[in-house]
Amino acid sequence: MKISWLHTPEMKYSASTLLKWLWKAWRGNRLQAILNASIGLMAVGVSLLQVWAVKHAIDVASGAVDGNIYWSVAFMGLLILVDFALHIASIWVRNLLGIKAQNRMQQRMLDRILRSEWHGKEARHSGDVLNRLEGDVSNVVSFLTETLPNSLSVLAMFIGAFCYLFSMDRLLAFVTVAIIPIFLSVSKIYVARMRRLTRQVRDSDSKVQSVLQETIQNRMLIKTLESDSAMVGRLEDTQSELRQNVVKRTKFSVFSNLILNFGFALGYLVAFLWAAVRMSERTLTFGGMTAFLQLVNKIQGPARNLAKLVPAFVSVFTAAERLMELEENPLEEQGDPIEMGSPCGVRMKGVSYAYEDGERNVIDRLDFDFRPGSCTAVLGETGAGKTTLVRMILALLRPQSGTIEIYNGKKSLALSPRMRCNFVYVPQGNTLMSGTIRDNLRLGKLDASDEEMQEALRQSCADFVRDLPDGLETVCSESGGGLSEGQAQRIAIARALLRNRAVMLFDEATSALDPDTERQLLKNILDSSDKTIIFITHRMAVVDYCDQVLKIGSSNGQD
Repeated sequence: MKISWLHTPEMKYSASTLLKWLWKAWRGNRLQAILNASIGLMAVGVSLLQVWAVKHAIDVASGAVDGNIYWSVAFMGLLILVDFALHIASIWVRNLLGIKAQNRMQQRMLDRILRSEWHGKEARHSGDVLNRLEGDVSNVVSFLTETLPNSLSVLAMFIGAFCYLFSMDRLLAFVTVAIIPIFLSVSKIYVARMRRLTRQVRDSDSKVQSVLQETIQNRMLIKTLESDSAMVGRLEDTQSELRQNVVKRTKFSVFSNLILNFGFALGYLVAFLWAAVRMSERTLTFGGMTAFLQLVNKIQGPARNLAKLVPAFVSVFTAAERLMELEENPLEEQGDPIEMGSPCGVRMKGVSYAYEDGERNVIDRLDFDFRPGSCTAVLGETGAGKTTLVRMILALLRPQSGTIEIYNGKKSLALSPRMRCNFVYVPQGNTLMSGTIRDNLRLGKLDASDEEMQEALRQSCADFVRDLPDGLETVCSESGGGLSEGQAQRIAIARALLRNRAVMLFDEATSALDPDTERQLLKNILDSSDKTIIFITHRMAVVDYCDQVLKIGSSNGQD
């Protein structure tokens, strides 16, 4: 389906593709959309009744028609109260259901990102992704649940007011809407230009958020390098780009609105003159003229709002396009987890892998067997491929040649994301999240009891938690702030022990520990003989506890 009015060359996706995506997104927010549309249509009916009520009250007061002025004014008051009630209802629907709709869409987008394939290098800065999950999601939800439903009531108001005015004066009704065809004739030019300017503004806004986020995350580093001024200057450069793009879009918008508003103002003056002439010729009552002017406003007001649909469509198409880009990465294999019984091993046969921007294989024709119940030290220089090996074992990356199998005494299966449930992974560095120590431990096992947590802390040499004033309820800031590197590392290991899976991978997980603590920790971990343990390490003290060694480098080998 080709929609020429909405299609522009700058769009990455066709208009029909964007509309299909928006339709799918709307299906999850139908309740709010229907409520907003219903309230809007009722408000239209009340508004048109108010026009009649004012006209009738004026004509009764002036003696043009018979009636009771008190009852006429009372009816006007009743309509005002109904209008207030509808306005309050619309606020409740917008605020309560609106935030739920936005939260729901953010959850869906985040779930989609987390379940997608990972290629070792993120295509977009995390600040850009967050900008899309906040700003663009809000834009799409507001358009689907408010702008479109409200447009239905706006259209109803336009048609109703036009028909009312047409019943009073046909010529004036047609003169009032004469600007609409002119507006439609130039709308395609407007869409093409505004589409490009809006995309530039949104992308610039993402750059600003990326700089802010990265600066805050690396605040300590920036302070120690005395690069405060440099980072503020970098922020100013990106903000300057944003300001320039906003100025360009604003100039174009102001110029377009000026032309449009000039046409509406001219139409209102013509209607006023027409009504004044008829009133002077005694062919129109004072109440009739008041109704004329109200109806002209109620035609032009909706026409203005309908005109705003064009930039709204431009904005939501830009937002939808940016969100669809987050969904371009294909999903991992989906399905129920496949859990193998302990002990189980991982066997690699002729495995090779190279990153997309690499000129050589990081892993080249590797054969190795991490036997069930074995303890293996993986050694190699920086950049030799140790991290890539871990990512393949965790099914985050797929080998470009060769096979990886997970097996036990009963069966052997090709490794896939569905088998990640058999692994425990402790990455290098501080991997704690903001929250309490209990919150961090529960990521390993959601229903873990206090006794289980304390035992995991003991095994990981993290008994210090008991001596903290708040114990398990001790609050950590972002990245485990408030704890030393060694303390954070031991809590991360306790979290892994709570997960209690068949294969345990430790990526430099003891690098921040003193030798005595490291020896005790390794002894505690190796006490369980039914686990297959893999250490990525540079420390020979760890190697001494292992029964096999894999050396990663230019020539993969094993001892």
